[in-house]
Amino acid sequence: MKKTIMIVDDNYDMIHCVKRGLDDISSSYSFMEADSGEECISLLKNRQIPDLILLDIMMPGIDGLETAAQIQSKPKWKKIPIVFLTARTDDVSRELGSAVSRDYIEKPFDIFDLKKRIDKIVGYQKSGKDRLSDCRKFT
Repeated sequence: MKKTIMIVDDNYDMIHCVKRGLDDISSSYSFMEADSGEECISLLKNRQIPDLILLDIMMPGIDGLETAAQIQSKPKWKKIPIVFLTARTDDVSRELGSAVSRDYIEKPFDIFDLKKRIDKIVGYQKSGKDRLSDCRKFT
């Protein structure tokens, strides 16, 4: 079953780049798009709940950090994994972003690395420990 990723970025070219890049290397995902924090929250309020949110930090209106805080404040949305995908490379942004997200990825990024990190979060890849326990079933 495909996992749904919501890509939230005010730059449509970035949304297109992420969708196209992930589609080219995998058919594991379907996508939702939001061009602002406000649209992200609106989609969630309309019960369009993704398996993961890729969220930019620097956006007009509600920025990514505030969007993440609003998502985390709602019990029904709190478990949605958030991954920041951002051009912010300063230590303060990295620390704040890492505190409210599952991962923090800086632009420019490698699409294969992005896929690997998404897969790990949404459960497409088992951890090494899980693979080891699977092997023990056969001994």
